Amino acid sequence: MKKGWKLFWSLLIPQIVAGAAGYFTVTGTGSWYQQIERPTWNPPGWVFGPVWTTLYVLMGIALFLVWKEPEQTPRRRMALWCWAAQLFLNFWWSLIFFGAHEIGWAFLELVLLWIAILLTIFAFARINRLAAWLLVPYIAWVSFAGLLNFTIWRLN
Repeated sequence: MKKGWKLFWSLLIPQIVAGAAGYFTVTGTGSWYQQIERPTWNPPGWVFGPVWTTLYVLMGIALFLVWKEPEQTPRRRMALWCWAAQLFLNFWWSLIFFGAHEIGWAFLELVLLWIAILLTIFAFARINRLAAWLLVPYIAWVSFAGLLNFTIWRLN
């Protein structure tokens, strides 16, 4: 596959997952999320869209940087599987938290997501350091989201 197509798919795949997950994350007036106890430091709703959009773009660029490497090696294959696993877990967190309203299970799933992101960063670093660094804002945000998820769980 040509690099241009790899870039296209690398950017599109995370956005498709984001759109699908977004279906479950409606947090407007009257939503379940607005009815539960949240900490005072919970960010306003408008913050999440731009942050997640940026993170999904960075995920896509990181994927491209690894996928475009010419050699199909076990190391690269493992890195791509790690990336796919973290994206899968990212999607499921939205379903568990917002769809099923299972705050505690969502926290546990988020811990698994955090581990998957960390493994992806390590796997990407062995192939392309920039790709690994592009995932650092993602793991930082998921760390914050984990603290927020845990706090919401404790409050409810």
